[in-house]
Amino acid sequence: MYAKKIMLLFLLPLLHSYGQSLTLRDAIDTGMANYGLVKAKEKYAQASKETVKQVQRDYLPNLNLSAQQDYGTVNGQNGPMYGFGGLGVASSGLPLAEQNWNAAFGALYLVNVNWDFFTFGRTKQRINAAKADAERQQKDFEQEQFQQKVRIAGAYLNLLASQRLVISQQKNLERTEVVQRNAAIRVKNGLLAGVDSTLASAEVSRAKISLNQLKEQVKMQNAELVRLLGVDPKDFAADTTMVARIPKAILTDASVSAEGNPILQFYKSRVDVSNQQQKAFSREYWPTFSLFGVFQTRASGFKSNYASDQTAFTQNYVDGISPNRQNYLAGVGVTWNLTTIARSSKKVSAQKLITEGLQEEYKAVDAQLKAQLDAANARIGFAMNNYAEAPRQVKAAEQAYLQRTTLYKNGLTNLVDVTQALYTLNRAETDRDVIYTNVWQALLLKSAATGDFNLIMNEL
Repeated sequence: MYAKKIMLLFLLPLLHSYGQSLTLRDAIDTGMANYGLVKAKEKYAQASKETVKQVQRDYLPNLNLSAQQDYGTVNGQNGPMYGFGGLGVASSGLPLAEQNWNAAFGALYLVNVNWDFFTFGRTKQRINAAKADAERQQKDFEQEQFQQKVRIAGAYLNLLASQRLVISQQKNLERTEVVQRNAAIRVKNGLLAGVDSTLASAEVSRAKISLNQLKEQVKMQNAELVRLLGVDPKDFAADTTMVARIPKAILTDASVSAEGNPILQFYKSRVDVSNQQQKAFSREYWPTFSLFGVFQTRASGFKSNYASDQTAFTQNYVDGISPNRQNYLAGVGVTWNLTTIARSSKKVSAQKLITEGLQEEYKAVDAQLKAQLDAANARIGFAMNNYAEAPRQVKAAEQAYLQRTTLYKNGLTNLVDVTQALYTLNRAETDRDVIYTNVWQALLLKSAATGDFNLIMNEL
């Protein structure tokens, strides 16, 4: 515990040099709250639920209220007429012997009720299709949430690994600078040829270049994390000590599968929507039975004897719009467009093919997730084996480096051997950093395959 505290004190200045400290949990919370695509799909899911309510209300009867007040003539004309492509002037007056330009006010007040009370399940099926689409939108939202968590965790671990590599490379630079100073002293004292100092300087330059390359990688990984978090550009310092321990979930051999994966559930919901749409199209074969009722009241400035007396009218506005005749009508109707059968049959067959295609996509994703789960389990096994070997490799490389530098100081070996030991130690530390991160990457891969992100969250 004391040694761990000492390590943390050593790493703290390096971590803060990156910028704002950020844990994986905070990164996920921030990304889920800010990322535009997640918020967009949440709105789509909410909108689809409102659409279900709208479709359910389509089953209600139609109730229309209308009123009109107008001013015009009352000339009638016997004979057929069809109002093709536009509006006509409909007069209820009797045919007169000649054109008459007398005009008066008139009015029509109308209440119209109609209800498609029996449609062979067409209305109900439209509701089922809307519900299936709402479920699809919800599953799409859930799978987007899940994938966003996986993307954030992956970007965070990549940043974490890059920052750990920078720390290791900084230590390597410091070691090369020590070797350079020792070589310079021995050359100055005439104990070594000048070429040793030159070679040591070259190693320092190589270490600086490697360090700069890693810093560039850190910047790129940080930019990707910023994008996924949906925040203004800033530098983050990942919790590099997190990967220094083995997650508990990776040690359990719990039986898991990809069946509950939100991605797979989304693809299944697409099949369900298509099935419901296919059923809805098949209901179009059948007729529609309707109930209807009309109540109307009319008013006119023309008197009942206007046909025989063209002075029997008034141009008073109130008299013209005051109702004086009422009518009602009620009945049952059936509408059946027989050509719809031919049209709908092709819509059904087309939708059936779409359903089959979506089923194939579902099978492909299912197979992919199963393969990913198998690969994740294999990767976990390899990662754990390497995790155990990494400290041994580093310890052995440190001992070799210490031995070579001691021999070099005493003139018992050359700079090439020291450089080789330095390279071996740097590689061992790099391998360790990558291996430690790979353990968590393997767990993330398993989480992505099973759809259970709690495998990660429970470790934070």
